[in-house]
Amino acid sequence: MEKYEKIRVVGRGAYGTVHLCQRLADKKMIIIKQIPVEQMTKEERQAALNEVKVLSMLSHPNIIQYYENFLEDKALMIVMEYAQGGTVMDYLQSRNGILLEEEEILKFFAQMLLSIQHVHSKQILHRDLKTQNILLDKKREVVKIGDFGISKVLSSKSKAYTVVGTPCYISPELCEGKPYNQKSDIWALGCVLYELSSLKRAFEAANLPALILKIMRGTFSPISASYSEELRALILGMLHLDPNKRPNINQIMAQPIVINALMTLHTDLGRVPCTRVSRPLPPATAAARSRLSTRGSMTPRDALSAKPPALSSVFFWGIGVSSPVKLPLPSSDTQVTQVSTGRTQKAAVTKNGRLFVWESSNVGTDTLIPGATESHTLTYVPRYLEGQSGVNIQQVACGDLFTACLTDRGILMTFGSGVYGCLGHGNYNDVAQAKIVEDLLGYEVVQVSCGASHVLAVTNEHEVFSWGRGDNGRLGLGDQESHSSPRPVVIPEPLRPSSVHCGVDCSMILTLDNKLLCCGSNRYNKLALDVIATDGTCMKLVDEIHTFVQTASHPIGNLLVKGVAMGTSHTAAVTVEGQCYTFGTNQFGQLGNQTNNSRQPQEVKIAQTQKVAMVACGDTFTVIVADEGEVYSFGNQSRGRLGRPEEDPTEPGKVPFMGEDPFVVVSLSCSHGNTLLATRPMQQLNGENI
Repeated sequence: MEKYEKIRVVGRGAYGTVHLCQRLADKKMIIIKQIPVEQMTKEERQAALNEVKVLSMLSHPNIIQYYENFLEDKALMIVMEYAQGGTVMDYLQSRNGILLEEEEILKFFAQMLLSIQHVHSKQILHRDLKTQNILLDKKREVVKIGDFGISKVLSSKSKAYTVVGTPCYISPELCEGKPYNQKSDIWALGCVLYELSSLKRAFEAANLPALILKIMRGTFSPISASYSEELRALILGMLHLDPNKRPNINQIMAQPIVINALMTLHTDLGRVPCTRVSRPLPPATAAARSRLSTRGSMTPRDALSAKPPALSSVFFWGIGVSSPVKLPLPSSDTQVTQVSTGRTQKAAVTKNGRLFVWESSNVGTDTLIPGATESHTLTYVPRYLEGQSGVNIQQVACGDLFTACLTDRGILMTFGSGVYGCLGHGNYNDVAQAKIVEDLLGYEVVQVSCGASHVLAVTNEHEVFSWGRGDNGRLGLGDQESHSSPRPVVIPEPLRPSSVHCGVDCSMILTLDNKLLCCGSNRYNKLALDVIATDGTCMKLVDEIHTFVQTASHPIGNLLVKGVAMGTSHTAAVTVEGQCYTFGTNQFGQLGNQTNNSRQPQEVKIAQTQKVAMVACGDTFTVIVADEGEVYSFGNQSRGRLGRPEEDPTEPGKVPFMGEDPFVVVSLSCSHGNTLLATRPMQQLNGENI
């Protein structure tokens, strides 16, 4: 590294760290991928070395240039070109629903064709073409194809079989497990062209099986009628289900609409800037027209400089912050879909599959002596933790000093402290960058939950795995042993788990038929395992249980539950009907408006006409979101836990969000003494940015 000076980290992920550096010889900005090969599996090392091999074979103005590689500190360092304009995906999201001109679409597409033609001429398949892997120069005029980590060099007329790539862009032949060749890259390129023309993916679904079904049927929404018939026909041809009927690169480049773009490209790039008449923009989407109509009588200059409305907000309170404050986001177009908070971590997942955390710039302020009243101003800075090779994160869960994140392909990764084996890697080592939980690679994980020192995960086949600290029977494995790698959990027949939830020393499972299963410590009857009759009489006390069993306390044992959250010594459950029941200790009023010390679960009343949409529990407090959007809190109000003015803390009271426009809560998370709340503006319900 003596030839380079590190400027900053621009990405982190499962395969290492990406540094922006300056080459000392000529002051040129470059990118260095630092891949710690010692901790990687054989397959991961092969992927890293493969990227070096492929990049060294390619030399094209529309492909990220490879400079060199070297080993340092047991890590492979890959030095390559820096694209200052970011990814095409970021550019499309910054459009806020306003379509691109056809001329601009074809300018980008022509450069992609030239780069893929060069790749295919070397008998190489890219295998992961997508808008996240296509970069732009500083002026956003020149396209650069990148990320060749899973590319494959073909022998003459050979075909590949391994299923790789991002699910939204994989071809039908890949879905069927058939052999494939360059025509799969053509399909992915067709998906990219569709995305350029519509600002959305051609194929999207809530889960992998539904996505595969959509791809196999080859059905997608038509692009705007403002674009030419030739462009629409080109997209249809590239997305033909039969790979033999898809055009190859040379046939695509021979089409008149593409020939014109190629000719313009070679004569227009690098031109001297001059005044020219612009073609009219395609009609804006309804969402864009709505935004423009609300700006009043702006001058053209004002209209161009007006900032688009934020797509999301994330509020935080607790740890000395007594009312909700808005945390900074990486950019104004960041759309947060889920948040999670632990003792020390605050993390979020975006709509486009990126994971980021907020880091405190005030060292030591989170560790004040309990009961301290001194006021501190905390500053949190968002930092992306982006994986290599286009890893898309769909869920994050924070434990104590460790984090688990789940990709859109059902792969679970963990990082942080390895105490109690809660990272699931078969040891007790700390891990700095997200690492795949290898024992679960044969399963498609759909949801994960982290307790203080243990983890539960559920698969698409309704299997449950647990690992980490085992005392109190919190792992549900029938004993109190700790485990450093995932262990299968026995679930009573015929129940099928749909989600898992971890507390401090206990665990819960929600089933497809809305039953609630529990294991671990039942202190204060916080798991509703005491046998309580309809008249409130306690027939049997349960201290703890080491396998999952159904709740027994009336009325929870007879209700359909859709959501649950656990604090240190209390639990809140939301029923299908929108009722909220709390049970456990009420020492700090965390059970809400309850007047006795009964161990029986009781309903929390908020407003007469409102139902409960979601709930979260901190150590000694509870936060509720009503179906009409109001946020309520109750319990221990020390150090700002309730996020509202001092009044009766044991009664549910509204959390004030001063000066905020109406919003919808999309995600809620509490842990220890703090709360994270992600929202989106109410007007998005009218169809914007959803």
